[in-house]
Amino acid sequence: MARPEKIRLGDLLISQGLLTDEQLKFALDEQKRSGRKLGRIFVDSGFVTEEAISKALAGQLRIPFIDLKQFNPRAELIKLLPEAQARRFRALVLDEVDGRLRVGFTDPTDLAAYDEIARVVRRDIEQAVVTESQLLATIDRVYHRTEEISNLTKELTAELGDVPVEFGDLLGLAPGAEDAPVVKLLQTVFEEALRTRASDIHIEPQEKSLRIRFRIDGVLHVQTEADAKIATAMALRLKLMSGLDISEKRLPQDGRFNVKVRNSSVDVRISTMPTQYGESVVMRLLNQGSGLLGLERIGMPVRILERMRHAIRRPSGMVLVTGPTGSGKTTTLYAALTELNSPEKKIITVEDPVEYRLPGINQVQVHEKIDLSFERVLRSALRQDPDIVLVGEMRDQTTAEIGMRASITGHMVLSTLHTNDVISTPIRLLDMGVPRYMVALSLQMVVAQRLVRVICESCSEAHTPTPAEHEWLKYELADKVDAYSYRRGRGCSQCNGTGFTGRTGVYEVLEMSNDLVEAINHEDTGVFVQAARKQMAGQALRRDAVRLVVNGRTTIDEAMRISNEFEE
Repeated sequence: MARPEKIRLGDLLISQGLLTDEQLKFALDEQKRSGRKLGRIFVDSGFVTEEAISKALAGQLRIPFIDLKQFNPRAELIKLLPEAQARRFRALVLDEVDGRLRVGFTDPTDLAAYDEIARVVRRDIEQAVVTESQLLATIDRVYHRTEEISNLTKELTAELGDVPVEFGDLLGLAPGAEDAPVVKLLQTVFEEALRTRASDIHIEPQEKSLRIRFRIDGVLHVQTEADAKIATAMALRLKLMSGLDISEKRLPQDGRFNVKVRNSSVDVRISTMPTQYGESVVMRLLNQGSGLLGLERIGMPVRILERMRHAIRRPSGMVLVTGPTGSGKTTTLYAALTELNSPEKKIITVEDPVEYRLPGINQVQVHEKIDLSFERVLRSALRQDPDIVLVGEMRDQTTAEIGMRASITGHMVLSTLHTNDVISTPIRLLDMGVPRYMVALSLQMVVAQRLVRVICESCSEAHTPTPAEHEWLKYELADKVDAYSYRRGRGCSQCNGTGFTGRTGVYEVLEMSNDLVEAINHEDTGVFVQAARKQMAGQALRRDAVRLVVNGRTTIDEAMRISNEFEE
């Protein structure tokens, strides 16, 4: 293919009616002043969209415009162009057409970029046009940093060698610390974790190696295996960053610190634990820049969303969210607080730990070592004249009773409890020693939830249920099983080969009606269970999971997995 021709972008956009002479003059003056690219000025000034510019260039040059949101680049071709050149020249190898590589450019008139990329890939190339924002997002997603992490672990291993090093050097306190291999390695690990949407980083020393794993959408994936010698260096550096005792290796420690990763502020909760081969480190990543979701965006079905909103807006009472660890309970409660937060409401939270900072809300961190317990903070919080109180977890009888008394005396109390479903929650409170009358008077609603992985839209394909899946679906769908079509994710660069992108909630809800209040006061808990099952008919977690399956949001296997969790 011939080298691209130069095009005067401003004249092209004016000729197509996308730009005025006055706007072009303003942009040219701004370009002289700032040195920025003309196209970027057009977009930032709101004169024209990125997509409109790209389509205009594609039409003028008679080359295709490619929407990268709907396109899956081939992994083996992407690697032909190193990430540094892809970012520098704003280009990406997309696929192969008639023996030539198709390369997406944000500026197809850039002659230097065309020549350099042709030299690097050593192939004939064919141009396509892509938008800059989509290209950068795709580069962040498709260029895996596993190889870079492996190289940095080898560099750190070589530096440490078999000779003891000074503490200052090891911890990166010496001059040029930011260039120390341990610092560069950790920075790269954090960047890759954020790129892959990991919620946790696990650094685990084994007998002959160090394993680094990421938890993505609730499932652990091995990121790299490194020499066991670097385990101590990584643990020490992380303990220093989080203010932990670097001389204490025999006891577990907890802390937190904040890191900047690609202009995002990430709050990191760290836990260290002594194991047979060294200290295991687990870090929970809380991206403060991602923002909190409202109730309508966490996946609640409309019928449950309306009932939840009605319950939390009552002047008093208790709403409990239940489920195992990692089921999204805290996210649901924070979403509720986000809706309730207003200048007219005094909101206090009692948490261990405080996961996200919420503006306008008084958040208290429990600290057991100084006797700042849930019970003590909650008693003090009620003297602060709150309208709404969030208790991180109902851990014991005393905390539960204080929270319930608060709900009876005119406060809205939100909290969590570790139970499998909504029906067992009031019974669990009774088992904790909370009086029956208190449960009956205070408890307004119980929401149980799980998280299921969502099928990646980019590689979603039709799926024929296996015999086992077919039988499982028949329990909910009966003879309608074959009336629906089912989907799965094939695995692509958008989802890192998993077939899933993100997670959504599966819910069931129980409202304490007059019949249930009467039943809970009965000595035989079986009476309550029967009444609750009657009220819950057709609204259990399993039914909500099947709803997502028939809507093509998740796979049958994923719905079966979380159903087995709560049925056990």
